[in-house]
Amino acid sequence: MNGALDELPIEIRQGGIVTRYAEWGDLAVRFARVPAGTDMSPVLEGLPGDRCPSPHWGLVLEGAVRLTGADGGEELTPAGHAYYWPAGHTARMDEDTAFLEIGPVAAMRQFSEHAKAKFA
Repeated sequence: MNGALDELPIEIRQGGIVTRYAEWGDLAVRFARVPAGTDMSPVLEGLPGDRCPSPHWGLVLEGAVRLTGADGGEELTPAGHAYYWPAGHTARMDEDTAFLEIGPVAAMRQFSEHAKAKFA
């Protein structure tokens, strides 16, 4: 399975946030474009611990993602860097950012369904 990033099915389109999402076998793929100033914390409210339930492996393509882990520690992942983020995180973008992430279907779907309901 494969697909052009900008041709994956749209998951969320809200303001400047556009996420595209597909499930391929046991893994889910998300391509996101997120504007500067976006804080994902409000979207995560209502999930366990008000944090993302999924681990992610991915690559920041443009901009940077500032991740806050369950322990409160922060990590900045800039463009051109691959990453692993364990479940139990939140994130914010200080600049326009694009990233590709992959994770287990069940946890990625849990976030997807929750986020779509929040933005509805």
